[in-house]
Amino acid sequence: MMAASDVAAENQSWRPARRGSGGLTVVLVPAAWSLAIFDLFVVAWLFVNSLKTTPEIFQNPWGLPDKPQWRNYLDAWNTAHFGEGVLNSLILVVASGAGTLLLAAPAAYALTRFRWRWSGAVTVFFAMGLGVPAQSLFIPLYVGMDRLGLVNTLWGLLLVYTATNLPFAVFFLTAFFASLPYELEEAAALDGAGPGYTFWRIMLPLTRSGPLTLFVLQAIGDWGETFFALVFLQDKKTISLALLNFTQTMQYTGAEWSVLFAGICIIVIPLILLYLWMGSRLIEGIAAGYGK
Repeated sequence: MMAASDVAAENQSWRPARRGSGGLTVVLVPAAWSLAIFDLFVVAWLFVNSLKTTPEIFQNPWGLPDKPQWRNYLDAWNTAHFGEGVLNSLILVVASGAGTLLLAAPAAYALTRFRWRWSGAVTVFFAMGLGVPAQSLFIPLYVGMDRLGLVNTLWGLLLVYTATNLPFAVFFLTAFFASLPYELEEAAALDGAGPGYTFWRIMLPLTRSGPLTLFVLQAIGDWGETFFALVFLQDKKTISLALLNFTQTMQYTGAEWSVLFAGICIIVIPLILLYLWMGSRLIEGIAAGYGK
């Protein structure tokens, strides 16, 4: 019988050597760190200047504020009407994320676990949706929503967000469900469990990192979305539309750049806090999904 060390050495000898990875790492790692440092610098610069007065920004754009002007955040909140925008954006983010998961998870499970004649074609159809810019569909979407009476309503924008998020959601979740062993379903069937029970109580909890990661990614994308909100909403506001309207009024009321920077921070800071809270799980979920 071979010793454990001999078996390990033999297995090691059969592993193909990675060629060229060292030079690629030397280039990509510094580039990634440089991009991350630049992004952090921009966020820090925005936050520091949001605590200054407008004249102080032009006099000392790279220094610290002499006296932090926390009132800029209150002025931005009241002037731009961020209260309504934050509430509407929270409703859209939570509802669209939940709706996308409720539709995408069963679809991804069915496409990967139940083999039928058109499963491959339907999977390719969802993958093709990733290559279609959602902005190119706004005219037929607007016409359809207008006939249904859903223009200028949160329900209409919610449907648009959910529909445009579905192709990526189904494509992303298929990797998680495809990695699960078929023995789990066979064991559940022997115990008398139906397909619905097996999916909701067994298979879906095993892929919880996938839906959680997908929800966070959808929240990041929908929180600051502007194009569809600008097209489909007229009287109502999201947080991005509130900031856009505020920048437009600045040309008539005077450019209060410190208040504008505070408004940008109101949009950016919640996303940063969300990433700090869920960052490790987010990275694990992305690595697990694309590594399977």
